[in-house]
Amino acid sequence: MLPSELQAQLDKLCRGGLRHNAPLAPFTTFRIGGPAEHLAIFHDLSNLTTALNLLHKAQIPFLLLGGGSNVLISDAGIPGLTIINQCKAIHWPEHSKHNCVFTVEAGAPLAGLARASIGRGLAGLSWAVSIPGTVGGAIVGNAGAHGHDISEVLRSVQVWNAGQIEEWPASQLEFAYRSSKLKRLPPGQAPILLAATLELEQDEDGRAEELARQAIQHRRRTQPTARSAGSIFKNPPGDYAGRLIEQTGLKGYCLGDACISAKHANFIINRGHATAAEVKALIDLAQDEVRRQFGIELELEILLLGDWLTPLKNTETRSTRRNL
Repeated sequence: MLPSELQAQLDKLCRGGLRHNAPLAPFTTFRIGGPAEHLAIFHDLSNLTTALNLLHKAQIPFLLLGGGSNVLISDAGIPGLTIINQCKAIHWPEHSKHNCVFTVEAGAPLAGLARASIGRGLAGLSWAVSIPGTVGGAIVGNAGAHGHDISEVLRSVQVWNAGQIEEWPASQLEFAYRSSKLKRLPPGQAPILLAATLELEQDEDGRAEELARQAIQHRRRTQPTARSAGSIFKNPPGDYAGRLIEQTGLKGYCLGDACISAKHANFIINRGHATAAEVKALIDLAQDEVRRQFGIELELEILLLGDWLTPLKNTETRSTRRNL
């Protein structure tokens, strides 16, 4: 329970005031999940850091969300305080003859940043024009596509760490495939990413826009357009999670409104009213079948957030049907 004095302070700092028992599904790309006990949305970085300092002083835990991609929130929701970072300013340099070094706040949409950089004649983010989520989320999960990832262009980050604002070089994040030090730390112990400094090259050959167009076309051709959290599993070494799931015969398999996509088996889609329990049941089923048939352990790329221990009434998975 948040102390009343702290609630009043947060109410003044966050956009639209502090919300209670607030639906979280609209803030995720899955459009799935229960409510936040308390919800604070920030658009101003100074207000966000002030709030983080207040919470640290009061020793109040919280969960931070960005664009809500690559996450599955439980039907029971998230107890305590959830913070949504929508701080999205981009600080471009006035002049840049060669490489362009700039700073962007962590709540900025990654796809929007990619399009803005192309509009400024810069190359290096064309692969990101159709990837959902924020810059902060992309860095935490080392997002990538078409043989590239965010770590290639990242130079440093600004983080809030236990009441202090620190500058970290990109190397300190210890990037790995779809992972970073920030993602590997236990919940509540990871520093909060506030902003990032990136370096992009001038688009000398004028190909950045064409590469972006190709990336968008490839995504539309190979991935579902229905609501999803992106790729559910990391690709195992030397193979593809989607191929393995398809080989088990689960492609197009549904539980209620949650379906393993008939277009790409490493995506689970929400056809309208899917529950988190249904999605989790499909995740477990895919892992079990791949393990049973191929002896391979599929590792989640998405994060499971919220209270997964408290059952809710009427959230049992509904009858199974295949690719209806």
